[in-house]
Amino acid sequence: MTQIFLSLFPLLALIFGGNILKRTKFLTDGFWSGAEKLNYYLLFPAMLFANLSTATIHLGMIKTIFTVLISILLITCIVLYVIRATQKTDAARFGVYMQSMVRFNTYMGLAIVAALFSQQGMTILAITLAMCIPIVNVLSVLALTRQDNMDAQSILLSVLKNPLIMACVVGIAFNFSGLSLWAGFTDLIKQLAICSLPLGLLCVGAALQFTELKKELWVLFLNTFARLLIMPALAYMVCRFLHLSQLETQVLVLFFALPTASASYILTKVLGGDHQLMAGVISLQTLCSAFTLPLVLLWVM
Repeated sequence: MTQIFLSLFPLLALIFGGNILKRTKFLTDGFWSGAEKLNYYLLFPAMLFANLSTATIHLGMIKTIFTVLISILLITCIVLYVIRATQKTDAARFGVYMQSMVRFNTYMGLAIVAALFSQQGMTILAITLAMCIPIVNVLSVLALTRQDNMDAQSILLSVLKNPLIMACVVGIAFNFSGLSLWAGFTDLIKQLAICSLPLGLLCVGAALQFTELKKELWVLFLNTFARLLIMPALAYMVCRFLHLSQLETQVLVLFFALPTASASYILTKVLGGDHQLMAGVISLQTLCSAFTLPLVLLWVM
């Protein structure tokens, strides 16, 4: 428990610090938008490339992780679409529910795995991200789009233009190519990668909007309970059913115990979804994860 607390404290402190800096206006709104853009297009892709390009990747590991991810996401989507059919939920709200279940706060995941599971755990998480990022982006866009407005070409282009997806693809391709980078360029990528996590966690805190928690509390709490407790329990059952190793099970259960991504707010707003509800979901899930993540980690470890 002490190890778990020591691993979670720095990232929770950075998130809390980011929120304080934003609320006190110590840093301007322009700084936060610039920091998010820098991290999304440069620092975070550098981290993904650094991990995937040097990791020891086995095809068996990729197949196993892919099977787990597809199984969990398929079950989740079936349940959500059944609820949508029975409740007649429109795309604006359904897109929020979908993203709150299938998207994940990558910064928190990377920080916890790096602290608890070292390089081997980071490899498992990096492979998981490489597979999951394109899938959940497609699911999110489809859920937010009205059926009569769906355009396969635009959805495909939005996925291909995602810098995180491209970093994963290039990193894995470089890994299997057998090539090596010049030492100076390798050190540069490592320095960029180091900057990504603390800046990303500060931005997560700055993006929290607690004023939105006053609306539809029962929906928010039900959603948060499902995301932070039911999803990791489902992941644990699937991992045990498929006889995954202890480390693979621990990393994947942690992955599905993460709160949803703060970037979900931007996508929801751009595609005309209920962005106020999305802001409330993100804020409550992130806040409650400070209590649920230690419990999930203690249980699975």
